[in-house]
Amino acid sequence: MAGYAHADLSLEQLWVRYFALGGTADLMEVDAYLSGLATLPDDQHDLLAHAVNERLDELLARHRVPYTHTLRTGRPSTGPLAAVVTLLEAAGTAPPERLPALVGDAGRALGVDVTVHRIDHEQRCLVRLGHAGAAGRRRLDVGSTMAGRAFRTSQVVSSDRDGRPRLWVPVVDGADRLGVLEVRVEDAAALYDPALRDQCRWLASLLGHVLASVEVYGDGLERPRRIRPMSPSAELVWQQLPPLTAATESFVLAGRLEPSYDIGGDAFDYALSEQAVSLAIFDAVGHGMHAGLMTAATLAGYRSARRDGRSVFDQAGAIDEVVARQFPGSQFVTGVIGEVEVGSGRLRYVNAGHPPPLLLRDGRVVKQLEGGRRVPFGLDSRGLVVGEEMLQPGDWLALYTDGITEARDAHGTWFGEQRLAEFLTRAIGAGQPPAETVRRLTAAVLDHQGGLLQDDASVLLARWKQP
Repeated sequence: MAGYAHADLSLEQLWVRYFALGGTADLMEVDAYLSGLATLPDDQHDLLAHAVNERLDELLARHRVPYTHTLRTGRPSTGPLAAVVTLLEAAGTAPPERLPALVGDAGRALGVDVTVHRIDHEQRCLVRLGHAGAAGRRRLDVGSTMAGRAFRTSQVVSSDRDGRPRLWVPVVDGADRLGVLEVRVEDAAALYDPALRDQCRWLASLLGHVLASVEVYGDGLERPRRIRPMSPSAELVWQQLPPLTAATESFVLAGRLEPSYDIGGDAFDYALSEQAVSLAIFDAVGHGMHAGLMTAATLAGYRSARRDGRSVFDQAGAIDEVVARQFPGSQFVTGVIGEVEVGSGRLRYVNAGHPPPLLLRDGRVVKQLEGGRRVPFGLDSRGLVVGEEMLQPGDWLALYTDGITEARDAHGTWFGEQRLAEFLTRAIGAGQPPAETVRRLTAAVLDHQGGLLQDDASVLLARWKQP
């Protein structure tokens, strides 16, 4: 109690600070504890001690002798900054597969043991990285584990099952969910330490950026994510895709392709800026490598025109040209391309023989966007028109390929437009973000067809939030 005696705080002031940190004891219980008449659980004692120590730090800083200029501290050996420095300095020259061990070193600077779990391509399980041997890799189901809950909700989750206290911390790159950190602590009381949670979030955030940048340099981080071999066409298309999720203060986008290991003709794309958001979804005719090559060419033609600053009208013409020249003989690609003005919400779009996008407002489908219709890309660019729609803040757009609605169960029943609309309505009503909605939707479509799709099934969701 000597620290409290020097803290220059009344009982009420101390209790307010303690309560703000998450303390649960009332004022009388704290008074009795300080008087030696009662006890507090260890975690509540630590929160009370933290409140006193914060006050002592304030008093110490007030009485420090000032320097003529600010002196910078040297390299830290412990704490969150040491963890950041450890990871950043080593990751720049290490091979990709060493990254999980480097994260473990950074965790030790925080006084915890850390393991990295990466999401698999189907987003159904989390795979432990850094564990030798594919057969021995630990896989955690996204739908039924605490690790999966952290991934689904993007929130820190704690567990103390079997006397093994640990935190599960989501790993994201911007808005793209990559996996979770498993943080093991010695004492269950540490699970409720707000500073430790913050420090683990910082480490996970840094890891997300590092992971996204280094895993393209080798196969050591990619190989564990694969549950089975990937077809060459799927390999080609996955390498062309942007991150599955992206966000700004005004827009959130999330996309998915299925079947993950054997896609051929489907793809999506987008581009975010302060002024406009571009979005597109494509479905090339056929299957296998030929469809994959056509899709890759379509993406290249679309991106070339878009990055030149050309309009949606001209982007459609550029796609027509590349498909017709490279794949003559009635080869074609269906798709939707569009651009949203961020300030006004005006959407301009072209639909080339593709299922019409859905507009969702106030949690329900209000219309199909039937404008801007024309024949598929690569067949005939005459008669090209551009559709328009005014979005309202909070609106969702759903772009999808026919593999979603035409997935059939064992009895021949289609997944269908109505089931799709009902699924999206329930997801939005439940407050699910686009990334989790997309994950659950593609899983539902796959389950509807018994786990084996006869056609690629892809979706791109976008939500506009007026800045």
